[in-house]
Amino acid sequence: MARILIVDDAAFMRMMIKDVISKNGFEVAGEAVNGMDAVDKYNELKPDLVLMDITMPEMDGIQALKKIKEGDGNAKVIMCSAMGQQAMVIEAIQSGAKDFIVKPFQPERILEAVQKVLG
Repeated sequence: MARILIVDDAAFMRMMIKDVISKNGFEVAGEAVNGMDAVDKYNELKPDLVLMDITMPEMDGIQALKKIKEGDGNAKVIMCSAMGQQAMVIEAIQSGAKDFIVKPFQPERILEAVQKVLG
């Protein structure tokens, strides 16, 4: 069973993603509230996949993605972005993100991305 780390500064977003993931046979490895927290939790929990928001306080998702990839080149990260963040999405993909999901989330889209990335 794949273990997923959910990173978002909004608790309701984490709850929604957690709900979709756990209902569909994945395990929530943990949650993080900003990029710094995400890097620490990634190193501690070693999840199979990270769902990471781009816009967060302290350290954004792209910086966190780069740090995670530095430590683990095989890290699988899916970025979550609001509409109109194309430039950041492109930077995230260039920095090693495997896919991205645009908010507001469609549960099917979350699952599709997760299944595709986990293969």
